[in-house]
Amino acid sequence: QVQPVESGGGSVQAGGSLRLSCAASGYSRSAFCLGWFRRASGKEREPVARIGRAGDTMYADSVRGRFTISQDNAKNTLYLQMNSLGPEDTAIYYCALITCGTWSTLKWGQGTQVTVAS
Repeated sequence: QVQPVESGGGSVQAGGSLRLSCAASGYSRSAFCLGWFRRASGKEREPVARIGRAGDTMYADSVRGRFTISQDNAKNTLYLQMNSLGPEDTAIYYCALITCGTWSTLKWGQGTQVTVAS
C-alpha cells in the first residue's frame, strides 16, 4: 500500500528557495505517476506540478518557470525545487499518487507546510 511522505517544508523569506521531497514506493510506475498539490489557507487544494512516465512535466501557470519537479526512481523520491518564492506560495504542499496524464489523485501524503514571509 503506497503512502507518500513529504518533507522539506519550512519558512523562507520572499525571493528564497526550498526543495520539497516525497518518498513514495510500492506502486506500479507503469500504471501510476506522482504530482504536487497545495492548499493555501481558506482556499481549495490546487495542482502545482506533475511528472509522467517518460519524465514529461506539467506545471500550473502560477509556478511555471519558478518550480521544477523531478523524480529519482532509484531513491523512490519525488522532488519539487521552488525558487523565487513569494507570499502567494504559502500553503500546505501535498505529494500525491495520480493517474498518469491527469490530475486525478489516488493517494495523498500528509502534507508539509511552506511559509513565505514578505
